[in-house]
Amino acid sequence: MSAAKRWSRTGLLATALAASLTVTVTGAATAAAGPVSDARFLAHLNMTDGQRPENIALEPGGGADVTFAFSRQVARITPDGRAHVLATLPPPPAGSVTPVLSSPFLGGIVRAHDGTLYFAYATGTSDLTGVWSLRPGGTPHRIAALPADSLPNGLALDGPSGLLYVADSALGTVWRVPSGGGAPIRWANAAELRPAGFLGANGIKIHNGAAWVTNLDQGTVLRIPLTCHGGGAGPVETRATGLVDIDDFAFTGADDTLLAAINKDNEVALVRPDGTHSVVLTAADGLQNPTSIAVRGGTAYIASGAYFTNTDPNVLAVRISRKERP
Repeated sequence: MSAAKRWSRTGLLATALAASLTVTVTGAATAAAGPVSDARFLAHLNMTDGQRPENIALEPGGGADVTFAFSRQVARITPDGRAHVLATLPPPPAGSVTPVLSSPFLGGIVRAHDGTLYFAYATGTSDLTGVWSLRPGGTPHRIAALPADSLPNGLALDGPSGLLYVADSALGTVWRVPSGGGAPIRWANAAELRPAGFLGANGIKIHNGAAWVTNLDQGTVLRIPLTCHGGGAGPVETRATGLVDIDDFAFTGADDTLLAAINKDNEVALVRPDGTHSVVLTAADGLQNPTSIAVRGGTAYIASGAYFTNTDPNVLAVRISRKERP
């Protein structure tokens, strides 16, 4: 069965939301080995309410903001594991078809220093697809429109420039958008970003003078330099291969070591600066099709959407050993 068929079938299952789990904090999952340890559940989420976390951003007080992919919701998970919906995005007109996934899809989320949240929304319609923002206590609104045939997925914020970078999984493009709103620019468009049957460019982070992007179908980690000549994109560099079904990722510190979510295989891989990689977390640690990762200090937070397992969407917290941090 092709990857596209596997995932489209999973998307339909995900919208069924057939099982129910209470949002609670539990004890440790298992003791992870190697550079990560002390895996514990921050929260178990409720599939009946559509709580399948697609992407995660961290709050200063220890909580996390997440997008629920197919329920069109942005939610905050408090340190005690409770999920509170902050906003629900408007549905598209009946009969609308989102590229690749069919259903409306809420993807990447990032948080600015002032508490504003930005997130990517795809509906297959020109009036809703694009980048949205939500100020504390406010209501969500679209700040940049993207094409109806795009699938904005990963989202990154370059704090110094105030620019947002959007990984488009359908068009194999990285878009650049001012965080204050405005017309998007097709910042990078290369073969390395394109899908090979299902999803191309997926997760994205700004790190050490470059935009780093994963390609789910091609199983790669890519680096695209941020040039000083008008803020353009430099040549695409492939930094790691052999990571098929890689979703989102996060750097563990100041160097180029990163943790990558391998969605279908219920794994998190440690990818070293030289491109070598090894599995450091599995389903035995509580992973349920991990979708995204965020790191603060010595802790990594991993969101699992349970798209294939249909069992336990959750958020895990794990300790990163000192040798993997600067």
